[in-house]
Amino acid sequence: MDYRKIAEEIYEKVGKKENIVSVAHCSTRLRLVLADNEKCDAKQVEEIDGVKGVFSASGQIQIILGTGVVNKVYDEFLSISGLTGASTEEAKAAATAKQPWYKQAIKTLGDIFVPIIPAIVASGFLMGIMEALNFMVNNGFLNIDTSGSIFVFANLFGNTAYTFLPILIAFSAAKVFGGNPYLGAVIGMLMIHPNLQNAWTVATEGVKQTQSVWFGLYKIDMVGYQGHVIPVIIAVFVMCFIEKRLHKVVPAMFDLFVTPLVSVFVTGYLTYSIIGPIFVTIENGIIGGVQQLITLPFGIGSFIMGGLYSATVVAGVHHMYTVIDVAQLGLYGKTYWLPLASAANIAQGAAALAVALKTRNQKIKSMAVPSAMSCFMGITEPAIFGVNLRFFRPFICGAVGGACGALYTSIVGLGATGTGVTGIFGLLLCLNDPLNYIIMFLISAGVAFVLTWMFGYKDATEKVPEKKEPVKEIVEEEAAETECKEDIVYAPVEGTAIPYTEIKDEVFAAGTLGKGVGIIPARGEIVAPFDGEITMVFDTKHAIGLTSEAGTELLIHVGINTVELNGQHFTQLKETGAKVRKGEKILEFDNDAIKAAGYDTTVVVVASAPENVEIKKTGEVKELDEILKVY
Repeated sequence: MDYRKIAEEIYEKVGKKENIVSVAHCSTRLRLVLADNEKCDAKQVEEIDGVKGVFSASGQIQIILGTGVVNKVYDEFLSISGLTGASTEEAKAAATAKQPWYKQAIKTLGDIFVPIIPAIVASGFLMGIMEALNFMVNNGFLNIDTSGSIFVFANLFGNTAYTFLPILIAFSAAKVFGGNPYLGAVIGMLMIHPNLQNAWTVATEGVKQTQSVWFGLYKIDMVGYQGHVIPVIIAVFVMCFIEKRLHKVVPAMFDLFVTPLVSVFVTGYLTYSIIGPIFVTIENGIIGGVQQLITLPFGIGSFIMGGLYSATVVAGVHHMYTVIDVAQLGLYGKTYWLPLASAANIAQGAAALAVALKTRNQKIKSMAVPSAMSCFMGITEPAIFGVNLRFFRPFICGAVGGACGALYTSIVGLGATGTGVTGIFGLLLCLNDPLNYIIMFLISAGVAFVLTWMFGYKDATEKVPEKKEPVKEIVEEEAAETECKEDIVYAPVEGTAIPYTEIKDEVFAAGTLGKGVGIIPARGEIVAPFDGEITMVFDTKHAIGLTSEAGTELLIHVGINTVELNGQHFTQLKETGAKVRKGEKILEFDNDAIKAAGYDTTVVVVASAPENVEIKKTGEVKELDEILKVY
């Protein structure tokens, strides 16, 4: 492979030096921040020999080259362009600074909510289960002891995350804004202090107490901020601003007690007297407006939003929808937005499935089938970016299906008890009304599938090669090679294995870098999955390339976007070129610290060469269980 030629072609197609703000790379992708993305001809870049895919994410153009190739192309790219390479953190900062303010705001919301979604999902699932059980008990379908400890405790656990949600949001927001997360948590506690009237009682009991502020200038209601989101984020932003400024001006000998005291007191007073009242009004107006839109007569508003939802995923603004979900849960006890989003996601999966079943192109089929299944599980990017947008008409058919499903959710008033998951698993958040969720699923999937089958996709006509004999000889030769090659890949880490299509990264989930599994690790130790050689250890230690004695090329990638940690929490035990035996320890990582930093720690294990891969085992796996067969 001519790495310099690949680099030269990429350099030409992205607009040359004058259009490049920064260049970096991770273990599989060349990451470019461009002054003007319109000057990059993505289609032509994708056609360059050696390039496996191109997509835009978080202000970066990411060119997928694969393990062992990207670093060599990167070096040649720097040589050709005369640029100095940036770290992934610098590239990320450059990309963020280049984005419009509203995209920066949406990304910030995503960064705040992503780490706390597991807590919200767990509570939402449990609330849905308990609501279903209560319904069945009250209507005589079940006869169980509702005074037993398991039932009572489960009811208690179900709403815990939502009861203390301002604290979770405040802690996460402080980390994002660069402040002390524990001081952020204190601000969250102040906003739901037990001496304040619970916000959920105001509708039935009215405001019980007011307090004059700013020396009697006006009065505020002494009401907590249960179920609110925006006031918490703004309050913590102000606290972090004050804290960081104080760190610069307060002498070191006084900083330990002066800075926290002043930051919390000033922010607390501003929150109670100004920030809270103003932003509660703004938030209630936004949520009320959304609710009015999706409850317009005959479901018109939901039909429109269900149709447009997938387009907002493409634009990257869907990260803000968690705010709508959480705020609606606080205001109404349910979110009417999540079923709408689920309808849109299911429809895109059905459109991709129609493409998979209709096409005779095995390459398209092999991408579309797992992408569709992934979409039904709630991970939409592989189906949207890898299949539907590529052919465009399936995307439109999916949007129509989503609109029809959303229309139905509005007509029947379908609401979810939590947020964080859609698709098949979204049913667990709608156990209060499972039948209507299933009907919505069938409508969304059915409309999208039928439209795509009838109008949305048709295989391109391919020319039959004129010279048949040489082709036949090559095929036979390849078949012979395939028959004699068989290799087993063993689990490099203990944990829970999932198919690659369920990995929460659009490139890995689409199989662009190869097929395999993701393993949610039980501990932070990676061992060699076979006898072979380490061919690559990435600079930030989060990714390792290996080749087995049988020739299988494997990528082990610890975590999603963990390249941004720049090696922190990783300990490299083997160098490039080292010979390893199956079960030999090659890498250690701090699983808890990486999760605490807000990263998904799923260990990606994929055969990076274009070989046939059979997944041998999913679910619970022990170290060195058979997980892949490569042949």
